[in-house]
Amino acid sequence: MNTILLFGMPGGSEILVIAAIVLLLFGGKKIPELMKGLGKGIREFNAAKTNIKEELEEGMKEEQSEKVTSKEDAKS
Repeated sequence: MNTILLFGMPGGSEILVIAAIVLLLFGGKKIPELMKGLGKGIREFNAAKTNIKEELEEGMKEEQSEKVTSKEDAKS
């Protein structure tokens, strides 16, 4: 039997069992706090990802403008 098949995505019943275990471990009051922290982490990750993307695009634009400027100086 292929071992990769043993680690597939959980189905509906498995998710319910996991949710029940989480509820028992953390209780009803802690779960909203955990989800709030998870959401904050995801927002921070997306903000950092967007910031890096913008910096890379800005750097590429600067590099292209420097190439154009150097070609124009070479023609002079």
